[in-house]
Amino acid sequence: MKNKVKDRRESAGMREPKGASIRGVKLKLLVLALLCALPLGGSVNLLFSGGSRMPLLAYTVASLVAFGLYWYDKQQARTGQWRTPENVLHGVELLGGWPGALVAQQVFRHKTRKVSYQVFFWLIVALHQVIWIDVLFVKMTFANL
Repeated sequence: MKNKVKDRRESAGMREPKGASIRGVKLKLLVLALLCALPLGGSVNLLFSGGSRMPLLAYTVASLVAFGLYWYDKQQARTGQWRTPENVLHGVELLGGWPGALVAQQVFRHKTRKVSYQVFFWLIVALHQVIWIDVLFVKMTFANL
């Protein structure tokens, strides 16, 4: 399948410059690292300050579940079988699985072109960032409002 796509790109004069894919991977890893900095830092901070280890555990488990769900959904899509509902995928992302979902989107090239899905996904990522900014820096949790 990849060879057919590559052949079509080359025949259309759309060859990727050498090293472009390496730069793309580096950029994606940088974005992932930056996005995970607040949740990971906040979770580790809570763990070592005598607080809960639940955020770190939740992000780890939910990310693994999200990655598995994306893999399963991609397999189902390839074989034309029943798919995982988008609400389920978004629910796991909302519970902290968005890092695993982001990695899975890139690894499996799944759900990356559907704009409505991506908008909701990035809103979930932004929500997590806002919550961690609040917890770590503002110190005024949403519960106090």
